[in-house]
Amino acid sequence: MNQETDGVRINKYLSEIGHCSRRAADKLIEESRIKVNGQSVVMGQKVTAQDRIEVDDILVEDLLERKIYIAFNKPVGIVCTTDTRVEKDNIIDYINYPSRIFPIGRLDKPSEGLILLTNDGDIVNKILRARNNHEKEYLVTVNRPVTEKFINEMANGIPILDTITRKCLVEQIHKKEFKITLTQGLNRQIRRMCEYLDYRVVKLKRVRIMNIKLDIGVGKYRDLTKKEFDELQNLIAESDKHID
Repeated sequence: MNQETDGVRINKYLSEIGHCSRRAADKLIEESRIKVNGQSVVMGQKVTAQDRIEVDDILVEDLLERKIYIAFNKPVGIVCTTDTRVEKDNIIDYINYPSRIFPIGRLDKPSEGLILLTNDGDIVNKILRARNNHEKEYLVTVNRPVTEKFINEMANGIPILDTITRKCLVEQIHKKEFKITLTQGLNRQIRRMCEYLDYRVVKLKRVRIMNIKLDIGVGKYRDLTKKEFDELQNLIAESDKHID
């Protein structure tokens, strides 16, 4: 077959140009979100580079060039992985964004709340560097009443994972609920800190990453505003001046 003349299946084409996986493309087709030359496509339809291909009424070429920055309110049970073959309840399939994106950092499966996703590898590397002003704020509910001793110990450092956690801001907001702001991202950090003090986390929700606040419903996502993005860039620029 002459590929140039006869074309290739649209899911394969979108995968080959780096737009999204075949599986994601199939889902977009099922949801009637792809048009070729102004017409909705059917599963298995073939295309060539000369066809005008749109996803959500945006040209694929424009989507490939556009930098994407979104805030997502992750539900409990969704896994922050881009490997759609391994995890059924993965974040990529759940959002089903019209082009390839990946999460910045992680939020474990039993936790919920804010996570950022992008297609910009440069910003990922900058944000993931553990710097002083990269704050992440969480609301945490535990299985028994919070005490002043608990708050003080959480704030001043807990020995987990062969280190002592950094000092952090901790504030009781209800009988069994507290707010904590971290500047580091150890594996299951808050849960391990609570376990060390003989508490068990019942609910863990991230409500802020740096200057980005959670303001959307569970399972929803939105683009970052220009103001948010500009502030984020300033915070990253400032942090690059520090030395780890």
